[in-house]
Amino acid sequence: MMNSELIKDRLREYVLLTRLNRPIGIYLVLWPTLWALWIAAEGWPDSLVLLVFVLGTVLMRSAGCAINDYADRHIDGHVSRTRERPLARGAIQPGEAVAVFVLLSLLAFALVLLLNTLTIILSLVGVLLAASYPFMKRYTHLPQAYLGVAFGWAIPMAFAAQTGQVPLVAWVFFLANICWALAYDTIYALCDREDDRKIGVKSTAILLGRYDRLGIGLMHAATLALLWLGGYLLELGWPYQWGLLVAAGFAIYQQGIIREREPLPALGAFLNNNYFGMAVFIGIVLHYWLVA
Repeated sequence: MMNSELIKDRLREYVLLTRLNRPIGIYLVLWPTLWALWIAAEGWPDSLVLLVFVLGTVLMRSAGCAINDYADRHIDGHVSRTRERPLARGAIQPGEAVAVFVLLSLLAFALVLLLNTLTIILSLVGVLLAASYPFMKRYTHLPQAYLGVAFGWAIPMAFAAQTGQVPLVAWVFFLANICWALAYDTIYALCDREDDRKIGVKSTAILLGRYDRLGIGLMHAATLALLWLGGYLLELGWPYQWGLLVAAGFAIYQQGIIREREPLPALGAFLNNNYFGMAVFIGIVLHYWLVA
């Protein structure tokens, strides 16, 4: 019984380390991946490709959380929102977090080996991005942009896996994802802005200062403009346009939530971006179902 309880407690700490109990990060990687897969396939993608990317998203997001907590192990204890994370509490040792990152990354890479050579090459870049992102907040006020690159790298990979090439429109959606990550992760950074200032951590929320809401609004607007451009190049029809309109509604709604810059409402606005990504995906699916 004692061993069983110890195992359960240990597994619980690993779930907390990889944030599997908080799947919002999975959704924010998965939606752009699904956008790309459906567009590349002009409808339902290859079943193996779809399975690899869905499982790979879960694995790499979990790996990213582990290496993020390793990078922030001396910081998280000073931030109210993160002080109860396993590394900050000492429930998991730094070496264990690195081992989890390596193991999950290897599992994701093993899945990618089922795909073509171009996708395998691109996946190596993806691992480097995931491993290096957590350290960016020490050197730049734009770690959110780097996050967009890391999260969005699945877009060119999806096109490569489905079609064997990465066309111009893939990079349009990739740029859209960078702008989107700048928007939602700046909102997320509002939750920790005061703590981050005290400990010297950089973010776009700090960089923008009192212009934070304006900056977030412009980032969401740029996201929608690039998504519209991608749809224009692909001749996506009215369902896609309606999807963008709904997404714009969520962006406006988030502006209302963050107007007081309070941490808990900001967290709610960040979580709402799940519906932003979902609206775009539904628009793409309905286009290929009803129009194409």
